[in-house]
Amino acid sequence: MSIIKTENIDVSFGELHVLKGVSLEVQPKEVVCIIGPSGAGKSTFLRTLNRLEKFDTGKIYVDDKLLDEYKDGKHVFKMPKHERSKVLLEMGMVFQRFNLFPHKTVLQNVMLAPVHVKKENRAETKKRAMDLLARVGLADKADEYPNRLSGGQQQRVAIARALAMEPKIMLFDEPTSALDPELVGEVLNVMKQLAEEGMTMIVVTHEMGFAREVANRVLFMESGKIVEEGTPSEIFTAPKSERLQQFLKSVL
Repeated sequence: MSIIKTENIDVSFGELHVLKGVSLEVQPKEVVCIIGPSGAGKSTFLRTLNRLEKFDTGKIYVDDKLLDEYKDGKHVFKMPKHERSKVLLEMGMVFQRFNLFPHKTVLQNVMLAPVHVKKENRAETKKRAMDLLARVGLADKADEYPNRLSGGQQQRVAIARALAMEPKIMLFDEPTSALDPELVGEVLNVMKQLAEEGMTMIVVTHEMGFAREVANRVLFMESGKIVEEGTPSEIFTAPKSERLQQFLKSVL
């Protein structure tokens, strides 16, 4: 049973056709990395999965249940509200920019959604939040404010915050692209650890080393389409399409 599946997703912003018939099926515990040039539609696709972005045509399934279906811009099916909210809360998202609340401490940032959205017990949430901060190597920063942290530390807090909602799947939208090069490794190490623990992950990334080492499957997107997909070995050592060959020459 797939944990998330899309069929023929089309997205347009005015005259700009951003996604063109994108279909993808992801299995539980699979790590899928999406690579490709800027403007290929990678981030738009990721944001469409958890409904931060509208789509014009296509279907999205979660746990083999239809979440949304659109035809020519019209909503023809929408999962009932209560079930839909539960499903969307099970998708954690980590953005390029950390999006932490600057007026709240690290611990408060991690606790916020479980307490206010899921109405969880504050004491239990605090214990879990501290465990998550320890997991990302930041237990000693619990009482600091975000502006006192490096970019890498802020991104690790953002990962802990997403994990606090106990998601079934984690979506990463170029999580290291806003970081200084020397801080990239600390975030990728946390993501590797999550992959080893069996977290289902879809990662839009420019980090080819991470994709090669951690992904079960790599997708190459260009001009709003999935041009090629395969194992890391197939994509990086035996790319079939000329466009992927050119892309890899430019980035490796």
